[in-house]
Amino acid sequence: MTHIDSLKLFIRVVELGSITAGGRDVRMTPAVASNRIRALEQALGIQLFNRTTRKLKPTEAAQLYYEHARRIVDAVEEADAQMAGYAGRPRGTIRVAAPLVAGKIIVGPIIPAFADAYPDIELRVRLTDRTIDVFDDSLDLVFFLGELHDSGLSWAHIADCDRVICAAPSYIARHSAPERPEDLAAHNCLLLRYPRSTEYYWVLTGPDGPQKMLVKGSFDADDSGLLLEWARAGAGIVNRPRFEVAADLAAGRLVELLPRHAPPPARFGLLYPHSRMRNPKLKVFVDFAVREAKKAHQRLLSGGAA
Repeated sequence: MTHIDSLKLFIRVVELGSITAGGRDVRMTPAVASNRIRALEQALGIQLFNRTTRKLKPTEAAQLYYEHARRIVDAVEEADAQMAGYAGRPRGTIRVAAPLVAGKIIVGPIIPAFADAYPDIELRVRLTDRTIDVFDDSLDLVFFLGELHDSGLSWAHIADCDRVICAAPSYIARHSAPERPEDLAAHNCLLLRYPRSTEYYWVLTGPDGPQKMLVKGSFDADDSGLLLEWARAGAGIVNRPRFEVAADLAAGRLVELLPRHAPPPARFGLLYPHSRMRNPKLKVFVDFAVREAKKAHQRLLSGGAA
């Protein structure tokens, strides 16, 4: 194992907060990873981590070493990637995140075809509905679905996705359908929970344009897929992109509500640091993912599988 491999392990241990998790990420057993970290500490003559029974915390020296190691590994990986690009064989690892449902029904299904086309590129895919930061979370790019704000990142557009307010027929039979946006206040709305959320609102289309509506409900979760399961079971009203519920609407499992007051479309695409597009592995992935995700989005809207 080279010193660069040890640095890669060290970086992932710092970022993931665990020798076991860091080792798994770079394809090492816990025992091998622990031995490599211990050998790195001996070679440097310093302690890199404070170990307790509950967590692993980098020392002040480790934080400084991490910044230098990150730059070194990034430079080596970019140099390797450029040479692989010249050889016509992009290679390396891509770390990408995506929203839970979109990740499962759009992003996940296109990965095998990408792997067939580019067998020397490894994909590490993280699915989460939590807010993601490309830099803080050590990612190469992020599939984003929502309202796009200026982040200083480059944007590769996939689709503007209509959103739908909907519920199961069983819920409507028990509670009746809301006729105006204001009626939602009397309904059980299924809410996507974010850390530190203190209130929930949905943006609907009113007579004067987009209008924030405070909503409430007895169910919330940080998993949009779970919200859909609850909606299908008749537990409440959900607000989701149309491509996620198109098959349910077509089959009658869900019914669209307030169509004249539908929420504004959500933007779906890829966010990434512009400088990283010099790396051939990322360029081919962005080109492939945008093209194939557009096709998958259209298939879902027509009621088919991605």
